[in-house]
Amino acid sequence: MNYYIVIPAYNEEKYIALTITSLLNQTLLPQKIVIVNDNSTDATAAIVTEFIKNQASISLLNITSSEKHLPGSKVVNAFQAGYESLNEEYDFIVKADADLIFPTTYFENISKIFKNDPTVGMAGGFAYIEKNNNWVLENLTDKDHIRGAFKAYRKNTFKQIGGLKPAMGWDTVDELLCKFYGWKVQTDSNLKVKHLKPTGANYNKLARYKQGEAFYCLGYGFLITLIAAIKLALLKKRPLLIWDYLLGFWKAKRNKKPFLVTNEQAKFIRNYRIQKMISKLNSNPST
Repeated sequence: MNYYIVIPAYNEEKYIALTITSLLNQTLLPQKIVIVNDNSTDATAAIVTEFIKNQASISLLNITSSEKHLPGSKVVNAFQAGYESLNEEYDFIVKADADLIFPTTYFENISKIFKNDPTVGMAGGFAYIEKNNNWVLENLTDKDHIRGAFKAYRKNTFKQIGGLKPAMGWDTVDELLCKFYGWKVQTDSNLKVKHLKPTGANYNKLARYKQGEAFYCLGYGFLITLIAAIKLALLKKRPLLIWDYLLGFWKAKRNKKPFLVTNEQAKFIRNYRIQKMISKLNSNPST
């Protein structure tokens, strides 16, 4: 299968060479790798340019966006710029971060997932971070969720969900829409991606409010938002984040922020979340 990779990059001189090298070492090579340099002030562009001299598959796109460096619109708009520079000759498209090391067989295995089951719309592995000289699971999400750092989409799925939404929560709404349209989201615990920079390391308190805003814009409603806020804050081992998430939700509600989905899709999402919660309760009965 042919696949393209788009990598939004902002001041990634420390890691981007490692990411590109891991992509060039794949047993199934990408046909195209587009690095979207979004107004970096370091040597990111220069490092990519050196790779381009010997690798025809790599291209560099320099853009200047006005958004603050926050999760959501900035990274998605950079991805979209890279995506629009590509042709349609791909079977799956990958959005990747610039601070990852992929195992050499990663995309060969992703390709097999798509080949073996035509109903799989999205596929991915798991992120691992370094702690005390050991690589451990970056346990921030459920095991059936693919991290926004490395998303692989079947072409038909990507087009049906309307691409990526330029807002925080894009890497949740894509999977929910995937399921809304009847596609499967498949993870593989054997595919371990080294995440060199902890998630959200460069984001400030405003980003915490954006998470609550994302819950609102996904159509969760308050009860599901409360449960999601508690869960995420506890996973991050920072319980006070619950307050920031809820403030973000109420600010978005007060300001009547538009949803990222239609009313029909929001209803599906709420029902899906509730059914998932019930399923977890039933599988973990109290003793």
